[in-house]
Amino acid sequence: MRTRGSESFIVLPLLPVFLIGVFPMLLLSLLGPAGLIILGILVACAGLTDILDANTTFSEQIIVHGYARGSERAGQRTALRAERRFAALMIAGGGALAVAGVGGLALS
Repeated sequence: MRTRGSESFIVLPLLPVFLIGVFPMLLLSLLGPAGLIILGILVACAGLTDILDANTTFSEQIIVHGYARGSERAGQRTALRAERRFAALMIAGGGALAVAGVGGLALS
């Protein structure tokens, strides 16, 4: 019979998969589906706050500094779009968490 060698070499490549997967499992086991809904709502609210802050900053730049050169306005618009894009991802992620929580409540 052949002896089995050590399989410890596989631990290091699988460690990131474990570390990414442990957080959602702990979250779901400790909070339950209702906690997942609340967490999703909080993440979506944080995204909405980011959008409002980005719009406030953009409006403040327009009002305080008045007429700016085209390059400055383009930079301000680009920064606004980047912040709004990231905030939209946060809102979508929060909505997905809330939908997952509602699905968990419906199945339990």
